[in-house]
Amino acid sequence: MYPASQLVPAWQGGRLCPVVSAKILEEYVRVLAYSKFKLTSSEILSLIEEDVLPFVDTVRAKPISVPTLRDPDDMKFLACAVSARVHWLVSGDDDLLSIGKVELVEIVSVTNFLRHLKQKS
Repeated sequence: MYPASQLVPAWQGGRLCPVVSAKILEEYVRVLAYSKFKLTSSEILSLIEEDVLPFVDTVRAKPISVPTLRDPDDMKFLACAVSARVHWLVSGDDDLLSIGKVELVEIVSVTNFLRHLKQKS
């Protein structure tokens, strides 16, 4: 089992509430369209509408100032997290993880976040 899949029960059970922005949703749609997933457009739409949107808060991300990012596409995740005033940004992206913290948002791996969730139980 992939570590990230262990977040789904906590997420869908209401123990945590992910936040997304319009740009992040666009990224999800783009990635799910990769041929390796073998999903049709209608399956992608259904997946987003049924398995993502009911369990997330949608945020209007505001521009933020951060040091230059190695991957400028990561800005959408930082802007969303900071705009939503979340405590954690959970990521498997090494570029984001190397930042560590932006404003009050700690950037952690899935494994470290799962450890935190278990300590709270």
